[in-house]
Amino acid sequence: MLDSPWTFALACFCACLIGLSKSGFTGLSWIYIIAFAEIYGAKQSVGLILPLLIAADCMAYPAFRQHGSWRPVWALIGPACVGVLLGWASLAYISDEIARSLIAACVLLMVVIHLARRWQFLPWDRWLESSGFQFGSGLFGGFASMLANAAGPIIQLYLLAKRLPKMELLGISARFFLLLNLIKLPISVRLDMIHTASLLENLKLLPFLLLGVVCGKWLIQKVPQRAFEWMLLVFAILAAARMLFS
Repeated sequence: MLDSPWTFALACFCACLIGLSKSGFTGLSWIYIIAFAEIYGAKQSVGLILPLLIAADCMAYPAFRQHGSWRPVWALIGPACVGVLLGWASLAYISDEIARSLIAACVLLMVVIHLARRWQFLPWDRWLESSGFQFGSGLFGGFASMLANAAGPIIQLYLLAKRLPKMELLGISARFFLLLNLIKLPISVRLDMIHTASLLENLKLLPFLLLGVVCGKWLIQKVPQRAFEWMLLVFAILAAARMLFS
């Protein structure tokens, strides 16, 4: 599939970005999602990215295992599975444009909620601790994940709204996405998004994925908590804007 040196170099760079995003720089995900779609095509790229995400999750989980716990993950994974099933059912009925608009709207809503809480526009603390907010975040996260592997900004903004420390947020994210992506794997195989040819492409890109994870874990430890929060917000807004206006 990688029929030129420049295309291969771009794919390797994107694999490195996947590793960086799994180490905490989630906003980079929109870059590799778009670039892989250009290289392999939209539908094929979703299936090609998933094994790389799982490989990165398997590297990120041990790296952040001492931070966070599984308890918040169990609360989110049920709604996320419902979202995955809705995304699966929607693949044949909604266009790429509508899917991108729905995901972007959800990301922007999460940004607004976080800023409203930070600047105390409304007394939303009780609502943000509610099961409804938790269910909705998991549901839209699973939906975005199934359609475009784009759940990162939604779930991390949800965890950010819970006022979690940076490293705890990353530990919970690592657990959640490892489990969610493993759940999606048989569905993607059944839809013929993952096959022998795509797995061979994954093997070519795996060393660059590892490089991204190692570099990302080192870099994220140098980023202060406040800068980390603003970085997530800015990248989330850029990702939503790219989905709305692409």
